[in-house]
Amino acid sequence: MPGGRLTAAERQQIALGLADDLAYAEIARRLDRPTSTVTREVMRNGGPTGYRADLAQHATQQRAHRRRPSARRGAGAPAPAGQDDAALREYEESFTTLLMESGLPRMAAAVLTRLYVAESGSLTAAELVGALRVSPASVSKAVALLENLGLVRREREEGRRERYVADGDAWYQSMIAAARSNAQMAEVARQGVGLLGRDTQAGARLENMARFVDFVGESIARAAEQARELLHTGPPERPGPPEPDGPGGPDGPAT
Repeated sequence: MPGGRLTAAERQQIALGLADDLAYAEIARRLDRPTSTVTREVMRNGGPTGYRADLAQHATQQRAHRRRPSARRGAGAPAPAGQDDAALREYEESFTTLLMESGLPRMAAAVLTRLYVAESGSLTAAELVGALRVSPASVSKAVALLENLGLVRREREEGRRERYVADGDAWYQSMIAAARSNAQMAEVARQGVGLLGRDTQAGARLENMARFVDFVGESIARAAEQARELLHTGPPERPGPPEPDGPGGPDGPAT
């Protein structure tokens, strides 16, 4: 499988694949590239409807020109000991792309990703600016959106400085919101059943839809309640050194 940056010819093939309405996985298969590579390439260069191969190639060249080896990770975000810096950057790009596909703007997705991979789960505005190499205004706007969505919260430090914290419980709230949305969808569908009649094809179709989303919504809510504590589970404790045996061996003094 080829590695390294995408070539201009590969970008042209991506553009042609998008024009033919091919799935990212199919385009990646034709290029012999990972699907994540194609997805990330498209999402960072205009999305499926705005992607242009020539502009994507130019943007990549510009990013490579601006990138300085000494500022890869930015201020306040050193790579943990023993961690592959290049692999972590690749992971962050994949995570950011996935969040963008779920509906977050790119900057908000990048900020949330950075908070999740930070060891403490929290960073200051200055640390985010340094790590992402963007303006303070961009970080402020992204954080405001994430806070509105309940995905991050602010913590006040000494003085006026704030830290932004990735709120793990937000995933629980997101699942509960999805369950509520399903319940509302089922209710609206059943209103249509009452209007059209159960004995009509349209009424039967809406009733089946209502039953389906009801079942899925209830399953999501039940699973979210059962699994909520998993969001607050810390890393496993490291075992301490073994205690020395007593004078008589592992069972204590000899009798």
